[in-house]
Amino acid sequence: MNYHSPQHLQAVICDWAGTLVDFGSFAPTQIFVEAFAELGVTISLEEARGPMGMGQWEHIRTLCDQPDIAERFTQAVGHAPNNDDVTALYERFMPLQVAKIGDHSAVIPGALETLARLRGQGLRIGSCSGYPAVVMEKVVALAADNGLQVDHVVATDQVPNGRPYPAQALANVIALGVSDVAACVKVDDTAPGLLEGRSAGMWTVALTCSGNALGLTYAEYQALSHADRAVAHERVAGQFLTSKPHYCIPTIAELPDVIDAINARLKRGERP
Repeated sequence: MNYHSPQHLQAVICDWAGTLVDFGSFAPTQIFVEAFAELGVTISLEEARGPMGMGQWEHIRTLCDQPDIAERFTQAVGHAPNNDDVTALYERFMPLQVAKIGDHSAVIPGALETLARLRGQGLRIGSCSGYPAVVMEKVVALAADNGLQVDHVVATDQVPNGRPYPAQALANVIALGVSDVAACVKVDDTAPGLLEGRSAGMWTVALTCSGNALGLTYAEYQALSHADRAVAHERVAGQFLTSKPHYCIPTIAELPDVIDAINARLKRGERP
């Protein structure tokens, strides 16, 4: 048997918050703030956004490792945050997350049309998230109520290692029956999610304006002038440089043109 490089894409693997739903990725970040506040530790929304894209226990651990937050934690609790404290915070976080996920569940404008167009081209739609399975169950149900469905979902606690490791993306490859990772595109609004796709050997597309990095609501984004949107796009794209995405676009609404471009590159024999 001879190896043949794929000539066209077979699957798109999307993140959820900030990519398909929850413009600005507010659901996870706001709850991190509230969970810390229950212990008397104040963190800002901007601080909470820092490690976004990781699994949520790892996200909390990373926050606690930041010197300023660790100092505030020590002052409030009486000792530096250890792994038991991280687990306790995670256990506070989870019920809040499940209870409030519906507050930030709106489908991102353009997502439904984009997925319909990609399916019309024969592409399968996979997905993964930094959310654990108990949260993803509710996210997926709410999305379905709003007309958005994917072909497969992998939560962060369903693999040995979450982002930036490639396990979630590769679990989608297996479940969707993809023949070659070069025939896959990973779409994400966070650096860990982009590194996940890169590590899995896929094409990667960074979303600059609908997710965590810009952190605006859809109304706030719409209120920006075209010039300000362009500036925001370039600024966030610069933040993603070290993750080496193949493409940077504002939102998932612009994805179909990128898919066409990647298919053209595959036909020329290029790979991610």
